[in-house]
Amino acid sequence: GRSAGPGTRCPAPALHSEPRPPPPQPTRAQVPGRGGEERAAGDPSPAPGPSLLCSATARAPPPPCRLGPGAAREPRAGSAGSAGATGRSPEPGGRSVGPERSAKSRCTGHPGPAGTRRAGPGEERAGARGPDKPRTRREPRLGSRRSPGSSPSPGEGEGTMPSPPLLLAAAAALLASWAPLPSEASSWWSLAMNPVQRPEMFIIGAQPVCSQLPGLSPGQRKLCQLYQEHMAYIGEGARTGIKECQHQFRQRRWNCSTVGNASVFGRVVQIGSRETAFTYAVSAAGVVNAISRACREGELSTCGCSRAARPKDLPRDWLWGGCGDNVEYGYRFAKEFVDAREREKNFAKGSEEQGRVLMNLQNNEAGRRAVYKMADVACKCHGVSGSCSLKTCWLQLAEFRKVGDQLKEKYDSAAAMRITRRGKLELVNSRFNQPTPEDLVYVDPSPDYCLRNESTGSLGTQGRLCNKTSEGMDGCALMCCGRGYDQFKSVQVERCHCKFHWCCFVRCKKCTEVVDQFVCK
Repeated sequence: GRSAGPGTRCPAPALHSEPRPPPPQPTRAQVPGRGGEERAAGDPSPAPGPSLLCSATARAPPPPCRLGPGAAREPRAGSAGSAGATGRSPEPGGRSVGPERSAKSRCTGHPGPAGTRRAGPGEERAGARGPDKPRTRREPRLGSRRSPGSSPSPGEGEGTMPSPPLLLAAAAALLASWAPLPSEASSWWSLAMNPVQRPEMFIIGAQPVCSQLPGLSPGQRKLCQLYQEHMAYIGEGARTGIKECQHQFRQRRWNCSTVGNASVFGRVVQIGSRETAFTYAVSAAGVVNAISRACREGELSTCGCSRAARPKDLPRDWLWGGCGDNVEYGYRFAKEFVDAREREKNFAKGSEEQGRVLMNLQNNEAGRRAVYKMADVACKCHGVSGSCSLKTCWLQLAEFRKVGDQLKEKYDSAAAMRITRRGKLELVNSRFNQPTPEDLVYVDPSPDYCLRNESTGSLGTQGRLCNKTSEGMDGCALMCCGRGYDQFKSVQVERCHCKFHWCCFVRCKKCTEVVDQFVCK
């Protein structure tokens, strides 16, 4: 049986009028004492067999029940020791054990004197090994092992049970060793770096494939098992978002560069900065975009063409139909999948960690709404000889470049927020307008991207191309952070002297040009 946990007491059996004969003593038993020596059969302390152990469920390996010498007695029906009749099991000294505890932990052994405390885990009763031996507590060694075949000693279960201080210290050390570094924190963005196979590869089962995908949280892994065919398009959406991020920041000190691990962007996204806000928004927007188009193209079995209502301002003679992008489904699915990681986190109210979770949720929503609200009506003309006597219209997503441009504007006007004790985000500067669900927010200032810094994940601007004549962020003055720049010549090959030939192609020549380029020191 399993033994009781360190804090569990064994209920004492009620006394009976006629004692039962003591169980036969083994000829030789391994009974742990001090030092783990063997005791002969004539030793007054019997070996703790299965009938002397408490059965209880406990997290840690529990110690056995050490009972004093004496004859075991059967509880009398209806007596104070009958746990089934009263629901409580009294112990010597007036302490009782509740029904659930007594049902889980029962010992049949020798009762001690009434009013005395039983030996707890790791203790020996006075007189068990000798009348003059004082009661001592055994401090087990962390990581010690028993010899094969030996019985557990007091304070031990199936293995050595550390004392609470040692157990807490060991747990803290293990958690510290297992906790990933910020740069190694994985994310579902890694689906963009490791493309997912097409849905037909999931025929053998979703669970093995989903368990091997890096960066998924438990909730996202469950969604992967339920919506296996969506995973390829989630990865496609993540790639779309990363490419758009690199395009929008190509002339900035931080150019949305990726690193070669599951975090995709490195430690930069561990800081709640403006750049992190844009990254979360544009990646969530990419998932909405990819899932919506996949529905229209018939790639997903759970959705189809858009079922959006006919716009009120559409002329009556125009038909509302066609197969539009299902932005409603894309929005809902992206909300469930992308936000799953944040909703699984449970931090103290008003903590910095909770503020970061609220920031991520706000920026995810801003990215999704950018795609949803920029979807517009597209129409196609029908008629004889190309006339537009009839039009068929449907809902169509905007080009993702336009979505990126709008999110870049939201990045420039992002609101600085802080977490309150009530667990809400509030403006750092109350004179500004409260952000709407379409706005980006951040909780930390941006780090210095001028120099390489491993702690913040900044790669620096050394070696970056700059524009000598520009006064903007791509100019050498700002891009190089005042360190200066180097000049070199490069040969560029371009198409030139292009001509149209009937029918129907364009023929061009290749021209080479030597240009001056500048890189930051």
